[in-house]
Amino acid sequence: MKVKLFCAAAAVTFLLSSPLVAQWLNYKTPGIPRTPDGKPDLSAPVPRTPDGKPELSGIWRAPQNSPYLRNIAVDLKPSEIQPWAQALYEQHVLDLGADSPRAHCLPDPPPYYHLAGMSRIAQTPAVMVIINEGNSNSNVTRTILTDGRGLPEEMNPTWLGYSVGHWEGETLVVTTAGFNDRTWLDFVGHPHSEELRVTERFHRRDFGHMDVEVTLEDPKTFTKSITFKADKTLVVDTEILETICEYEQHARHLVGGNRFRLTPEALAKYAGTYEFAPGREAMVSVEGELLVLRLTGTGEVEPLAPQSETSFIAALFGDQVEFVRDSSGAITGLTLRTGTGTGLGNRALSEQKAVRRGAR
Repeated sequence: MKVKLFCAAAAVTFLLSSPLVAQWLNYKTPGIPRTPDGKPDLSAPVPRTPDGKPELSGIWRAPQNSPYLRNIAVDLKPSEIQPWAQALYEQHVLDLGADSPRAHCLPDPPPYYHLAGMSRIAQTPAVMVIINEGNSNSNVTRTILTDGRGLPEEMNPTWLGYSVGHWEGETLVVTTAGFNDRTWLDFVGHPHSEELRVTERFHRRDFGHMDVEVTLEDPKTFTKSITFKADKTLVVDTEILETICEYEQHARHLVGGNRFRLTPEALAKYAGTYEFAPGREAMVSVEGELLVLRLTGTGEVEPLAPQSETSFIAALFGDQVEFVRDSSGAITGLTLRTGTGTGLGNRALSEQKAVRRGAR
């Protein structure tokens, strides 16, 4: 964990120290409609290509704090995930992501890049190229063929799959298949099979905003499809920066936590509702060998790996949960520590009384 976080921080520090970067970041993007004060007019009309299609070219920023980035299965029940995939996902969480593809400088699948960072789209009549700015791993480039062809009948599995696109009115529809099964769909470790098929719908609603809808279908992994939206904002007067992942040799130091485990029966005593403030609650439930934390305010779903009888940690992001006991040993609250702060959640009074009665 520390290795990955250090790698990302070191890369950012190095890149921002470059004088060439500073020049790029101060360069005004030509052809941008602007308001009288010089700011980009993001509500201006959609630009068009010579053949009248919406022009999607530009640098686009992904939405912030989407729950699907951490956990692609936030809308699914455990029963809607195939048993082999649920078991592998739980193992990834309990190992704190030590075998994450990102820890080995391997690429993320296309859905991930709609939820994090920035990407450049370069559109021509026959092909569209998407260059995704790397975060902790390297920049990744996709090629989407828009010359009328369909997917090949036989596809050798690849990291990013094969992508073809066509226009449905004002929307570009892209179908991608032919993936290998070595990537994770999210940070917490949901796997996929080589049957994964991704459909993306790009709709630029004005100059500065693009609606993107992504549907994942993989019957070998999930019993139902997953659909999420990732609306993007145009970014001007800047550039995407090169990121090269060259820290794979340190991955052997990722030990995967302390191997502490609790049975589902032992985990059950933590399940319940914890209130941080009126309208801000955390729901804790047991799924297999994991505790799962659901935050009502943000919609985030975080699986937690036990580190002791009261301490738990969220894989990869490092959010920590410490459960609070009273003198009788009953769980009365939890402390949640994230990168943005610390919060104390008190267990619902009705639940506290029931837990105390059960402890007698």
